Amino acid sequence: MNKKLAAALSGGAVLVLALAGCSDDKGDKVGDWAKTFCDQAKPQIQKRADAHQIIISTAADSKPAEIQAADSKAFQDIANADRALAKAVQTAGAPPVENGEKIQKDAIKELNDTAVAYEGLKKQVDALDPTNQQKFADGLQGVADGLTKIEKMDQNALSKLEDGELGQAMAKQPGCQKPTASVPPKSSASPNAGATSDSGATSDSDSDSDSDSGATNPTKKATAKPTKKSTVGKSE
Repeated sequence: MNKKLAAALSGGAVLVLALAGCSDDKGDKVGDWAKTFCDQAKPQIQKRADAHQIIISTAADSKPAEIQAADSKAFQDIANADRALAKAVQTAGAPPVENGEKIQKDAIKELNDTAVAYEGLKKQVDALDPTNQQKFADGLQGVADGLTKIEKMDQNALSKLEDGELGQAMAKQPGCQKPTASVPPKSSASPNAGATSDSGATSDSDSDSDSDSGATNPTKKATAKPTKKSTVGKSE
């Protein structure tokens, strides 16, 4: 069942600002803003990538209590990273583009709202009973359903920053490039492995379909797909 959670995470919840295209250098102000933001964003983007990799790896063959601990910590880490990203947007100031103040305000609000939502998922995971595998699997499904909704919030949080000239400038900054998770996946992971394999809820083959999803674990294939044509939502 945790594979469904991992699939949702790898499919759309990782915030990575690696966009295609090159800036046409219309002005240094936009590039300066992008550098200011991306320099601050880099460690937070890395933190998010690591958190998602932990969930994906733990989903492979871990016990319910291990899954609970890993997911709880990961959700809190992502929430903290989102709040730090919101602060980075605030510190960078309004981007020097049309409707820059509104773009800044919306991004800050959406990032903070997403952080609150992830903390809600943490509480939901913490409340599960890992000693009852069937109930744990059922509860984890509820977490996965909640994550699907948060995923949309996560993708929208900085979507306007990624548009046009501003997005192109950010794409040139190392701090906003797609990170590689520093937490290695478990070598024992297999496509059919399940965190609660004897519960009957973790052997769903649909959790391992869709090879084009952007899952970071080479032995897994996430079911959720990014809704944006850029590489937002993918981690490695």
